[in-house]
Parts: sequence; structure tokens; C-alpha cells
Amino acid sequence: MIELLVIVLIIGILAAIAIPSLLDQTTKANDAAAETQVGTLQTAIKTYATEHSGSYAGATLATLQAIEPTLRDTATAVAKEVGSATATSFTIESEAVGSGDVYKLENAEGAITRSCSPLGRGDCKSGSW
Repeated sequence: MIELLVIVLIIGILAAIAIPSLLDQTTKANDAAAETQVGTLQTAIKTYATEHSGSYAGATLATLQAIEPTLRDTATAVAKEVGSATATSFTIESEAVGSGDVYKLENAEGAITRSCSPLGRGDCKSGSW
């Protein structure tokens, strides 16, 4: 009977070590999915601009989802509504499921800026990615 108790204790200790590591890996995977989704959003909005005489004005999440249906998938990352889309600039972002980390890409007349929040968490160590 003592042997069984020792085995259960060992399994409990191993589980206590493994579960936090598994959760950390899941968070990292969701952050990577959000970063990838921002890249997909960028491709979709550039496709939108190609179809609208080079202008980003009028681009919405719904129009980008019509161009790229995978943007509807919310299992690991949630695409946010397109922000401040003008003829020459746009802002797109995606939120990682679970951690809530937000990855943003801003295009201001061709100058690309990548930022993330909150700082120091997940893949957002310095405020950019």
C-alpha cells in the first residue's frame, strides 16, 4: 500500500512540474498565431488596396475576411477591426487568445511599425516584435 502512495506522490510531483510548462508553451503558440495573423491581415489589406486603385480607405475587417476567409478563425488569435484606414495608411491588429497580448502593425505612408502590448509578457519583451 505504501508503494502505491509513493507512486501517486511521484505522479503528482511530475504533473505539478509539467502543467505550468505546458501552459507556457500554449501561450507562446497563441502569441505566434497572433503575429502570423497580423501578417495575413497585411496581405489581405494590400490585396484590398490593389483592387481599389491603391487606396486602403474603406477597408474593414469584414472586407478583409471576404478576401482571406482564414481571418475568421478565432481559435488561437482574434483579428481586430481595421483602424484608421486612409488612402495611404492603415492600422491592423490581432489579439492572442488566452494571454490577451495584442500585436499591431501600422503602415503610415509606407513606413511600417510593429508594436505589442503589454510589455514584458509573452513575445512582447521590448514593445515591438
